[in-house]
Amino acid sequence: METSCGVVLVNLGTVLLLQYPQGHWDLPKGHVEIDDENYRETMQRELMEETGIHEIVMIDGFELKTSYSYSYKGKTKQKQVIWYLAETETITVKLSHEHRDYLWLEWDQAIEHITHDETRQVVERAQEFYGRYIR
Repeated sequence: METSCGVVLVNLGTVLLLQYPQGHWDLPKGHVEIDDENYRETMQRELMEETGIHEIVMIDGFELKTSYSYSYKGKTKQKQVIWYLAETETITVKLSHEHRDYLWLEWDQAIEHITHDETRQVVERAQEFYGRYIR
């Protein structure tokens, strides 16, 4: 099974979304590489590569796994994504060649803007967790 790691990244009540070349809006995420020591390291590396953001504070206690299948070159592939929640004070995004655009949106706007249901559910759960965390 293919594994990726991603993050719900929060900055002053807004969530970072990236637009992928195919047009869909999603969270920063990417594949585990052989040199990654753990899933958190994968997430942090991918966030840095895709956005230039490296100064984050992890929100401990939030880790969520989603899985789905997709078709690639006529074959069905299985994928799992390990999701984390983090905060940053960095607002400037330096997009990689992998993305077309980005948005910082308030929670509810982000949930509406996300293309895939699985990711929407991740952000809903992260919002609920984050609401308990900041109280």
